Amino acid sequence: MAPIPVAITRHDDRVVIDWDHDGDRAEISARALRQACPCAGCVEEMTGRPLLDPRTVPPDIRPVHLALVGGYGLRVHWSDGHATGIYTFDWLRTRAPGPPDPQ
Repeated sequence: MAPIPVAITRHDDRVVIDWDHDGDRAEISARALRQACPCAGCVEEMTGRPLLDPRTVPPDIRPVHLALVGGYGLRVHWSDGHATGIYTFDWLRTRAPGPPDPQ
């Protein structure tokens, strides 16, 4: 069964996912998450080949709105207008990009 987070928090530079109440937390850089979008416009459906050029994602990209998709995923509405990717909880738990770089 896919993990279901207990809390998801949007920040301008990252998305924070609390997987349990014991401190199991993931902090995912907004830009890295946008660059990893799994939608058909960003990833070739049959081969998995990336279609999105990561250099085209603005450095100041931010998540504008987060929406749960059923009990299995998260849709992010991005400041660049993109909003078609669904990040499954399983993907976020096992393959999500790491925390933001310290500034």
